[in-house]
Amino acid sequence: MTIGRLFSRFQAQASHTVEAVNSPTSVRPVIRLDQPINMANQGPTYGLSKSIQSKIEKKYEPELEERLVEWIVAQCGSEVGRPEAGRVGFQVWLKDGTVLSHLINSLYSEDQKPLKKIQTSDKAFKQMEQVSQFLIAAEKYGVNKTDIFQTVDLWEAKDLAGVQRTLMALGSIAVTKNDGHYHGDLQWFHKKAQENKREFTEEQLRQGQNIIGLQMGSNQGASQAEMGGYGNIRQIISMKKT
Repeated sequence: MTIGRLFSRFQAQASHTVEAVNSPTSVRPVIRLDQPINMANQGPTYGLSKSIQSKIEKKYEPELEERLVEWIVAQCGSEVGRPEAGRVGFQVWLKDGTVLSHLINSLYSEDQKPLKKIQTSDKAFKQMEQVSQFLIAAEKYGVNKTDIFQTVDLWEAKDLAGVQRTLMALGSIAVTKNDGHYHGDLQWFHKKAQENKREFTEEQLRQGQNIIGLQMGSNQGASQAEMGGYGNIRQIISMKKT
């Protein structure tokens, strides 16, 4: 076969491929962004990743799960339902963010609820957005950033023990505030240490200015008597001449 005929055949094949791609009857993959995506159904993990994930999962406490479920139901009412026992049931119950949103709202008076709009959705990004709004509101309520879980920790079940930690911190702050919005057994959470702020009068402050603290040392014994030139040894105790 000559080079010319070989080149002609190549052009014909290329033209046929382009026509097939541009044909209106050709099948193309369609990506739908409005369909729910189940990110929790991930592939298996191996090696170090599997070891780390196993350690994280062992931190999850079933007994703590029962306490948190009881508190959330007592705080929000029976309309939030109850999850199936276990990690999976707990994650599915909280995953869409609606239960968490009702929880944070229940800690405020009717006219001060932080989340004005709570809606159920089967779309992934809507659910994750709802969870993120809860986390922002929880931090404003007083939960430390170090106790706040990440959205993927709940949504992808990466760290459900971290979710438990956030809810425990939230409950402890609610008990500590004692503003009448907490519902449930007070023994479920421990009170957080509160700042012991002391106030002094102007007279007490003036008196304190005349006191030399022990950490400042003493001026007894040391003097500049018999002090020689630069670089010489200084006498700490002045010896009286007889």
